[in-house]
Amino acid sequence: MRILIQRVKQAQVDVEGKTVGSIGRGALVFLGVTQGDTADKSEWLASKLIHLRMFEDDQEKMNRSLLDIQGEILIVSQFTLYGDCSEGRRPSFTKAAPPAEAELLYHHFVREVKKSLLPVETGVFRAYMQVSLLNDGPVTFLIDSK
Repeated sequence: MRILIQRVKQAQVDVEGKTVGSIGRGALVFLGVTQGDTADKSEWLASKLIHLRMFEDDQEKMNRSLLDIQGEILIVSQFTLYGDCSEGRRPSFTKAAPPAEAELLYHHFVREVKKSLLPVETGVFRAYMQVSLLNDGPVTFLIDSK
């Protein structure tokens, strides 16, 4: 599993012209699932996300987590995080998990993040989405599961 985290001042995701998820200060998280991923990896990534110190303290050092600032989280599925662009000009998505498998792990990840009791919004799995954000920093992290 892989997450791409964008620290944001605000973010939202729309499907068919309707906003399905919207947050203020916190993290926009794109989640990709690859073949062979497990619930354990999902749980590890969820913990990593909510405890990652990506917000500044009073000394302007990244010492505060989403939990510390009571940040909001918007989680969007994105199979293209496993797009292989190493050969040719068209990305290959053979490393992405099959949709049924990926959807189960996506929802498991969301449930794990919600255990933090932080506000969590989501996109719609397999939907065509428009995502907008006001990046804060910018600060972006790419984290792969163990």
